Amino acid sequence: MTTAHRPTFDPARGKEAFRGPAYHQRLLPAHTQLKFRQPGQGGDADEVRDLRAELLAAEAAHFAKKNGQPLPDANKTETSAINNSKRQLELTSQADGEEDPEAKRRRILEESRDIDADSEDDSENDSEHDSDEDSEDDEDAELQRELEKIKRERAEKREREERERAAAEEAERERDIALGNPLLNPKQDFNIKRRWDDDVVFKNQARGTEDKGKKKEFINDLLRSDFHKRFMSKSGAVFCVPSSQQLDAHFVFLDSATTSV
Repeated sequence: MTTAHRPTFDPARGKEAFRGPAYHQRLLPAHTQLKFRQPGQGGDADEVRDLRAELLAAEAAHFAKKNGQPLPDANKTETSAINNSKRQLELTSQADGEEDPEAKRRRILEESRDIDADSEDDSENDSEHDSDEDSEDDEDAELQRELEKIKRERAEKREREERERAAAEEAERERDIALGNPLLNPKQDFNIKRRWDDDVVFKNQARGTEDKGKKKEFINDLLRSDFHKRFMSKSGAVFCVPSSQQLDAHFVFLDSATTSV
């Protein structure tokens, strides 16, 4: 039965292969910490939130920032939003039936207190707004001066670069006119032109081929072969090759010696 279909998490091992305490990654413990629900993911903490009050507070902060007014206090904004929601609930109950005198008196007091607080805040905000406008006007004037200075410097730099480029182009054109005609400006160059293969990598690779044109001799005498001559010339040894007459005399001497024996 083949095991090609089995996964290779635990490969085959021989009997003599003792491995250490090694475990596969999927055998290690995981998810050992209990996770708790965070705020904003639902639960009891999100149920008690007054989303309408938070929305009204965020809108008030946005409009205050847009109009340049100081940001309202978060607690105060939430309280006013809650009061507004309560007031609307009272108005809805009033539409259903007659308003309670106690609720009416409380509503009038809250409205008067809110009006006084709003008037005080408006006066303070007006004075602060005037001072802020003066400071902003000064800052705007300073920024305008800096911007004009930067624009002027950039324009001067651009003009200077244009002049330099025009001067360089004019000098290049004059040089081309003066030296562009080869008939009017012959080159006085007496140097020998280099070959195209003077700086090649494989240069002077034919060393040792001086005797290439010579006719090779093939003889059976090892003492008179070209290899032996080159070897003796390199080693510096002097070797005298006997002549044919000496060899004939030597052979005659050997023949007479053998016949006498």
